[in-house]
Amino acid sequence: MTIAVGDSLPEVNFMTVTGDGHQSVATDVIFAGRKVVLFGVPGAFTPTCSRNHLPGFLSNADAIKAKGVDSIVCVTVNDIHVVNAWSKHAGTNGKIIMLSDGDGNFARAIGLNKSMSGMGERIRRFSMIVDNGVVRKLNVEDKPGVNVSGADTILEQLLVSA
Repeated sequence: MTIAVGDSLPEVNFMTVTGDGHQSVATDVIFAGRKVVLFGVPGAFTPTCSRNHLPGFLSNADAIKAKGVDSIVCVTVNDIHVVNAWSKHAGTNGKIIMLSDGDGNFARAIGLNKSMSGMGERIRRFSMIVDNGVVRKLNVEDKPGVNVSGADTILEQLLVSA
């Protein structure tokens, strides 16, 4: 079953990198009591993810946070070392929290897992606005590219919901 507006995010653990190294972090730590923009990308360093999706959120981070968003979070089904290298390469510098869903547990739990030719199981490209762990807006791509899940869509949705 695919997650829908009004659903709560499932409890899973992600990996992230902090000043203290790699750490496991649970869903509730990231989302409880907070307004979060979450977006998912099929793979770190892949063309569309690296040239369009992540950069859009990075360049609009201040505008998104100015709309009352506590944090912007990116999740991908890659191991934490790849996610960390991609974060450094992209220059996220704390503007975006980068999460590794290395085993794809989150992707499967929200029903947005997808088998990609030559890449194994990944997460579908999406974005959502999550308030206190509950999905308020959900944008899932149904064709290649960043058509409905980019930062511009999120900014419009934040304006409407403000």
